[in-house]
Amino acid sequence: MPKIGNIILPDFPLLLAPMEDVSDPPFRRLCKLHGADLMYSEFISSEGLIRDAMKSKQKLDIFDYERPVGIQIFGGDEEAMEMSSRIVDAVQPDLVDINFGCPVKKVVCKGAGAGVLKDVDLMIRLTKAVIKGTSLPVTVKTRLGWDENSINIDEVAERLQDIGVQALTIHARTRAQMYKGHSDWSHIQRVKENPRITMPIFGNGDIDSPEKALEYKNKYGLDGMMIGRAAIGYPWIFNEIKHYFATGEKLAPPSMNDRIEAARNHLIWSIEWKGERLGINEMRRHYTNYFKGIHGFKEYKQKLVTTDGINQLLDVFTEIEQVYADYQHQI
Repeated sequence: MPKIGNIILPDFPLLLAPMEDVSDPPFRRLCKLHGADLMYSEFISSEGLIRDAMKSKQKLDIFDYERPVGIQIFGGDEEAMEMSSRIVDAVQPDLVDINFGCPVKKVVCKGAGAGVLKDVDLMIRLTKAVIKGTSLPVTVKTRLGWDENSINIDEVAERLQDIGVQALTIHARTRAQMYKGHSDWSHIQRVKENPRITMPIFGNGDIDSPEKALEYKNKYGLDGMMIGRAAIGYPWIFNEIKHYFATGEKLAPPSMNDRIEAARNHLIWSIEWKGERLGINEMRRHYTNYFKGIHGFKEYKQKLVTTDGINQLLDVFTEIEQVYADYQHQI
């Protein structure tokens, strides 16, 4: 079983990826309920934490029912990374994760995220600064390299382990690929099979079904896998994968009632955490995913994304329950 510091994970754990504007406490709570073994905060700017930026500070919120949970930070300045890791340390998550994989231009332009893949020496200095600032286990999430001509994940993995990084998650794309094209897990397999590597190696990229999860588990021999976009509006994927691993059989897809319950809980928990106005507004992007493939749902999606007020929205959910009470369509 993989171990990160004192955290003992189950055999072949399933991790929820840190996703900006998605992996907040309400969403993490849903994924935990449905089988996620280890989760991370949205990624947090080290400079934002030091400036005491409200949005960055709010992302530090973690709850005991989520554990084990990591807080992920990013940045391109050693001093800022050390100071922010001290701030994170005070919140006492189970680990600190460093994002060296985000491909978004505004992050890369600051010499952070995947931008650091062009300067491995800087990556090592930034990581050392974080390790210096915290008593918690430090892990890293990164990509294969900047582009296909500069895949350097083998060197990156060895050097990170040498300075004390305790687990590595690798998104099997280069920065140049962004989120397009196919991920290539053979590079992650090579890292895992390197006799020098003893820390857990987790794979990330394109896991969107139990069948693919089992295929990649058997084919690449990693310690676990991280799931991102496939969990958005579909937290059931974690338990579906675990059931398939254990039995070779697929669970029935979530019923309409399951979908309504998940979306409604997500809304209620978002309001509890963010306040009514922001909770309602930020939930609107999720409804399409919760009700994907539901026949004739367009009218109700329109109501969900235009209705203000928690009581009115709960009435919309009640109406959806009544209209779809006998909905048997397999999605």
